[in-house]
Amino acid sequence: MEYGIQMYSVRDITEKDLAGAIKAVAAMGYKLIEFAGFFGHSAEEINAMLNENNVKVSGTHTGLNELLDDYEGTVAFHKAIGNKNYIIPGHDLTTKAKLDDFIEQVNRLQPMLAEEGITLGFHNHSGEFLPNMDGQIIYDELINRTNIALEIDTFWAFVAGKNPVELMEQYRDRLRFIHIKDGFSTHKGAPLGKGEAPVAAVYAKAKEMGIPMVVESETLEPDGLTEAQICYNFLKSQE
Repeated sequence: MEYGIQMYSVRDITEKDLAGAIKAVAAMGYKLIEFAGFFGHSAEEINAMLNENNVKVSGTHTGLNELLDDYEGTVAFHKAIGNKNYIIPGHDLTTKAKLDDFIEQVNRLQPMLAEEGITLGFHNHSGEFLPNMDGQIIYDELINRTNIALEIDTFWAFVAGKNPVELMEQYRDRLRFIHIKDGFSTHKGAPLGKGEAPVAAVYAKAKEMGIPMVVESETLEPDGLTEAQICYNFLKSQE
């Protein structure tokens, strides 16, 4: 099994030393890197970090606005690092007007990116499963009115009262990755195996479906690399 890590998990060091962070998680055994920012590094520098550590980019968390502000430059950068999954990590969808605009932009950009070999995806938090200010269930709107690919964050789905395993099955045709993450219904995160989310069941379902698993551990307690190692150990224990 190859496992990925969202580099937000080690954000206590990435801004200062992205190369060192990639080296450290690769040494643990992670094979897939999901970026959360590039901190001014060129595509050539990013490629060197990946190649030197025998890891590859599985996707990035990059906002919609980067595509709106500089479409050509943003696409060129992502193609240069071999990224085929441009995942929007969240967006302000709190009103009908904002949601309608987002959907309009997604539906415009998705086929353009597809022509470049890039899949446009969306990563959820808990709020997308709850009514926004105008009463819309954001996730339902995105499912029904777009063809955007899904990266289900299984912890945030759990926090919203959803069964993440059932969601994975329900949306299997649009599911590209999952975030396998642990924590508590109070919204507090935890390393894998240290919370109350159904991480073992999520692992088993992802393995059954052949869906790549990306670790995201958020609390930096005591630090990101320690949490990343705990999470990796948990994944290995499930094999």
